[in-house]
Amino acid sequence: MKSLHLNMYKKISCITAVMVVLTCITVKAQVTTQSPYSKFGVGNIKGIALPQFRAMGGISTGVYKPNGYSNVNMQNPASYPGINLTTVDIGIAGGFTTLKTGEVSENSFNSTLTHMMIGVPVSSRSALTFGVAPYTELGYQIENRVTLSNGANSASQDANYIYTGEGGINKAHIGYGYRFGKGLKLGGNVEYLFGNLLNSRSTELVAPDSVGSSNSINSRMQTKNSIGGFSFSYGIQYDIALNSKTSLVLGYSGSAASTVASTKSSVVTQYFKNSLGEEQPAIDTLVNVDGAESNFKLPLIHNFGFTIQKDNKWLIGADYRMGKWSESSLNGESLGLQDTHGYSVGAQITPDINSIGSYWNRVDYRIGYTYDKTYVQVNNQDVKQMAITFGFGLPLARSMSGLSFYKMNFTTEIGKRGNINNGLVQENFVNFSFGFTLNDKWFRKFKFD
Repeated sequence: MKSLHLNMYKKISCITAVMVVLTCITVKAQVTTQSPYSKFGVGNIKGIALPQFRAMGGISTGVYKPNGYSNVNMQNPASYPGINLTTVDIGIAGGFTTLKTGEVSENSFNSTLTHMMIGVPVSSRSALTFGVAPYTELGYQIENRVTLSNGANSASQDANYIYTGEGGINKAHIGYGYRFGKGLKLGGNVEYLFGNLLNSRSTELVAPDSVGSSNSINSRMQTKNSIGGFSFSYGIQYDIALNSKTSLVLGYSGSAASTVASTKSSVVTQYFKNSLGEEQPAIDTLVNVDGAESNFKLPLIHNFGFTIQKDNKWLIGADYRMGKWSESSLNGESLGLQDTHGYSVGAQITPDINSIGSYWNRVDYRIGYTYDKTYVQVNNQDVKQMAITFGFGLPLARSMSGLSFYKMNFTTEIGKRGNINNGLVQENFVNFSFGFTLNDKWFRKFKFD
């Protein structure tokens, strides 16, 4: 018995140590993206859905327990009572992006650790979860060349206006869900938003080709908004049995309008570039404002969804979402955003979850579609985003005890954001997500004769 307790302690200690390391990586790493549209607002909204949900277009509001595995569906905390085994989910993602205008295109690749989630059953009717995942991501570099002139008798001067940004906001949460009776489930998350939004605007004078090096002074204004504060989300689901194995799940989830703390720092510097175009150390600092206290106002967000599911066989569902982003503000100033809305549809099928003769019959096959009108509007045109999604849930061998289950979830998203009309930029992207899910029964009681 002492040996069994020791083995359990080692397992918990090992997994806990891995989780701590991964959490530190997530907190310290900058989320990397290449999207000019992330310049607006607080960056591109990621949507906190695990790969197994992203493969179905991101449906989650009406998803309770899509197969025999427990999952942490943070999008709707009312789903937490479906966690009947201790659940650990870790993920990474990468993607190729092509930026296109009317004449040119540019390719990039970025990757990052995406999430770490843990769910623990508290009773047969409830579960507790906690974890961390990116909420928004910011990353862009935009260069615009203009010709400056001081008058009819003055020589014109070319200048580059360079806009850059990086960073993002992460969301950590602790949540709890409870099931009342057979069908009604309620849940809530206490969330902590944290991260840095770094933006800069540079004005660099271009030297004539015959000169080689410009003696003109360049300038740069940098701003940093450090976000840190609490918000709250909630959800409800109701199951309706259609027959002994098939059910309809109706769901709603939302995020309350709230205000989180923000600290703003600003600095304006001047600098030269040498004949090779290399930036030299700043020669002067004109403005340096550090730690000005402010706030970030989050909007009210609603999500509605449903699924129809045959236990351990198939699932089909849809979500609709809307957000009042026109009411959001940063540092007391409106972000100039518009309200959002979008929808997702998706499905999953598992040919035979108990198949012995064919491994591929035990695999989850997923497909979906997602559409969003984002909160960005440029040149009086709404920036829209859409993608088709598909993926697989690959079960791994069970533990010797038969009480530990493992699954790898792969997802691919192929889509676009924006278009090339009216001088806009179109982003074509192919994103890949990978998640590892562990289900295990911890804190077991052992009996001996």
